[in-house]
Amino acid sequence: MFRVDPTVTLEGRGVRLEPMGREHEEALKLAAADGELWTLTVTSVPEPGGTLAYIETALADCARGVRVPWVVRELGSGRIIGSTSYHDIVPATRRVEIGYTWYAKSWQRTFVNTACKLRLLEHAFDTLGCSVVGWRTDNTNFRSQAAIERLGATKDGVIRRQAARRDGTFRDTVMYSVTSEEWEATVRRRLTDRLDSGTA
Repeated sequence: MFRVDPTVTLEGRGVRLEPMGREHEEALKLAAADGELWTLTVTSVPEPGGTLAYIETALADCARGVRVPWVVRELGSGRIIGSTSYHDIVPATRRVEIGYTWYAKSWQRTFVNTACKLRLLEHAFDTLGCSVVGWRTDNTNFRSQAAIERLGATKDGVIRRQAARRDGTFRDTVMYSVTSEEWEATVRRRLTDRLDSGTA
């Protein structure tokens, strides 16, 4: 039976993904304050006063089996610098998506995103036996689209007016994915080579 264990910790390449809990409220507040990330309309970063509610929502989704949320700890500093999740888990097709991802501004465009994605993809394909891993992002979030494409993901298409932004406007959602065959053929090596060469 396909099941994603919500208690697993993933570690490697200078990062550790730890299961999110209420005890992480203050650390996530500090991480989000680095760049005031809640002011961006294309992200799901909580405002300072909404951090506990953000955690509670993630834990409720986890209890329903549709999301597994982690906090991201950068091991050199020991600090929690952001968050990421598996979500939209579909056991019938062995599919997970990676999302709800954000990092403190000072850690953006560093090794952190590639390192986190490598561990998430290794766990998804090598441990869970996923057939496909997906991503979705706002059609106006070109930085996120570029980051996903650098991972080696394929653009699947655009779902028009798929979600509401925090400012009340509707967003078109760009969908990406990597299959298990693509992971083995090119994507695994692409990510490890980038980290080995120091390319963000």
